[in-house]
Amino acid sequence: MFTGIVQEIGIISSKEKTSSGISIEVDVEPTFLKNLEIGASIAVNGVCLTATKFNENSVAFDVIPETLRVTNLEEISVSSKVNMERSLKFGDEVGGHILSGHISCRAPAKLIESGDEVELAVECPDEWVNYIFLKGYVAINGASLTVAKKTDKSFSVFLIPETLSATNLSEVQNGNLLNIEVDQTTYAAVKAAEARLAET
Repeated sequence: MFTGIVQEIGIISSKEKTSSGISIEVDVEPTFLKNLEIGASIAVNGVCLTATKFNENSVAFDVIPETLRVTNLEEISVSSKVNMERSLKFGDEVGGHILSGHISCRAPAKLIESGDEVELAVECPDEWVNYIFLKGYVAINGASLTVAKKTDKSFSVFLIPETLSATNLSEVQNGNLLNIEVDQTTYAAVKAAEARLAET
């Protein structure tokens, strides 16, 4: 489990095809890897991955085809910046909201700057937009954010300076695919309501 508070912006230093997908290596600050163990879960752009090896300033992961199909990890290249978060430990502060690290979908987005405001607008696929609610939570590339606008086809969040500096969202180009994880509590509530309606 994760909290949606990005702890590190990692830099992809290697991306190689393997017989079971791809292998990526990410350069990070040594403090991010303190007390890490092989097999630990780390969110990379919001995707829960397993650490396969590491040294003092980098960590490697294997990414299978199914994960590549539903996330933007297929799109990253060497020198790409990725949002990183270590898994939640008992007693840790939950600064954002609880995330599973299982991406709901990937969606094209764009940054809209107007005066001092920076809006991130996301075109959400039809099968997921009904789980996005105004003022509700959503995770974008692993960052916990609050929905500020909502239409039948899209939603927007506003990015404060801290979010812009602490994540890779400041570098979004028009049409870039971002990883979206809907709030699991909202998802469960909507599914339960749909099931009750179907019974009537």
